[in-house]
Amino acid sequence: MFVTKQISQILTSEGFDVVGVAGNGLEGLEKYKELFPNVDLVTMDITMPKMDGVSALEKIIEFDKNARVVMISALGKQDLVKKSLLIGAKNYIVKPLDRKKVLERVLLALK
Repeated sequence: MFVTKQISQILTSEGFDVVGVAGNGLEGLEKYKELFPNVDLVTMDITMPKMDGVSALEKIIEFDKNARVVMISALGKQDLVKKSLLIGAKNYIVKPLDRKKVLERVLLALK
């Protein structure tokens, strides 16, 4: 939840609206479907309970092939980051979060 708060604070401070927050991959998938089509971007951790981020990403892309998802990863998870990008993630951010990098990657994903 710390990373969720951090990402939310970074994005809202730059004028983005955070329309939904989920505590795990399954909630994230359900929230995406509930808010669709009013979601411009999803930031999602690779490591989450109930359904990991890679599985949730697969399900979101199945539901909406145009979904823009930026994955958040700890160092040392390059294989999962690569898999996420192959599935359809638009970009990734490595923890610990760096404000400048978060904004840069989010803006790139929104292009």
